[in-house]
Amino acid sequence: MSTHRESSAGAPSASPVTFKRREWGVLLVLCGAIFLEGIDVAMLNVALPSIRADLGLSTGSLQWVMSAYVLGYGGFMLLGGRAADLFGRRQMFVLWLSVFLVFSGLGGFATEGWMLIVARFVTGVAAAFMTPAGLSIITTGFDEGPRRNKALLFYSGTAAGGFSIGLVVGGLLTAIGWRWVFFVPVVLSALILAAALAFVPKSPRPDRTGQSVDLVGAVMVTAAIVLLVLGVERASHASAAATAGTLAAGLALLAVFVAVERRSASPLVRLGIFRSGALVRANLSGLFFAGGFFGFQFLVVLYLQELRDWSTLQTSLAMIVIGADAVLSPTVTPKLVERFGNARVIFGGLLLAALSYALFLPVGADWTYLAMFPSLIILSLGFALTYGPLTIVATEGVKEEEQGLAGGLLYTAFQFGAALGLSTVTAVNVWATTSSSPAALLDGYRAALWVPLAAALLAALVSAFGLRSRPGTVTASGGPVDDLAPEIPATR
Repeated sequence: MSTHRESSAGAPSASPVTFKRREWGVLLVLCGAIFLEGIDVAMLNVALPSIRADLGLSTGSLQWVMSAYVLGYGGFMLLGGRAADLFGRRQMFVLWLSVFLVFSGLGGFATEGWMLIVARFVTGVAAAFMTPAGLSIITTGFDEGPRRNKALLFYSGTAAGGFSIGLVVGGLLTAIGWRWVFFVPVVLSALILAAALAFVPKSPRPDRTGQSVDLVGAVMVTAAIVLLVLGVERASHASAAATAGTLAAGLALLAVFVAVERRSASPLVRLGIFRSGALVRANLSGLFFAGGFFGFQFLVVLYLQELRDWSTLQTSLAMIVIGADAVLSPTVTPKLVERFGNARVIFGGLLLAALSYALFLPVGADWTYLAMFPSLIILSLGFALTYGPLTIVATEGVKEEEQGLAGGLLYTAFQFGAALGLSTVTAVNVWATTSSSPAALLDGYRAALWVPLAAALLAALVSAFGLRSRPGTVTASGGPVDDLAPEIPATR
């Protein structure tokens, strides 16, 4: 990697950023993987009613079809990120993409609810190892600055596009048969796997001299995150005592994990990494942003299908406009980042997200799609301005041997935020809905819509602390002050 690092907010480069053919191949492979992860989740969301009807699942069992993936993904993300740093990014990416392929196919052959739940859990674990490995291949394979920024913005746009396109494709496939929602990712995984073996270069085996796998820390943090995600995700379905007990157990294990890491010679998470104010801001902003984004989409789907009686396909087509961020991220966002810097672009994107949610607050029982459109298109722009730059800030200035860890931290924040947002909007919606009448349903949606707005404003407040530095200034180590705290010390 080049030792020279350009500021992401500095003067425009003398020549436009271009990639070599092999670099494009690597980028397309990794974009394909994150697209696969997004489309897989979205298609399953659409297929749940058909799965329930065919397998005869109870509401609780159906809930676990989604929860199992969330727990596997959120619980093992930090371990997956550190594994990429210790055992090789390409090796981890290829191995766990293969596991993703196998268990997605097994999910399609499930004849009992428990089979599908197990398959989804292992698929989530595979994604937890595969995703930070893929992100760290980008952050270590492209020089920090405009080249890496361009790659990451393409990557983030593809992630969003996968989710949006998955909503429509899922509706079409479910009309044929819900099992195709699992078989199509198998085909995509096979194609991506073949391309990965051809394009992603083999990396030298990481030097693990003096480093060992922190098994105790791995068990503690994985168990802690699983319990926290489970407690949040089940808050609207379990008793208050059960929820409090689960969250308390998760927090207790998290405290034990911190104590273990302080004493470990080779910690799973080097606690000194949190001395980077930019990294901490990016993770907190990402947590709140994901909570608002996924909570809002969930409420819109309920509104269109429960109150308006729109079909699954109609709902999917209505919301696909949010997927415009797949085009905006690699086209509009890089120019704004170059002109204003990551911190200011993130702040603007979060304000746009808040505006989007605010515009939807007075939703009526007979709103036309034209009345909904401003919220959806503004949210698309807000996502484009926020997601990619957050990824840049969360990994910029981090040592190469900790890029997997940085990616794992960010995606853990996103996953936990999504679980928190979905649980909170569900709880508020249930509390505010006093009957099954259309008026009561509308009251429930309106009350719950305040949750995404509050989350976006909290994210904007956190990100505002990154606006104090001057864009374009570069530190002695070569990192832009705009989005970077002082260089992270090498000691814990």
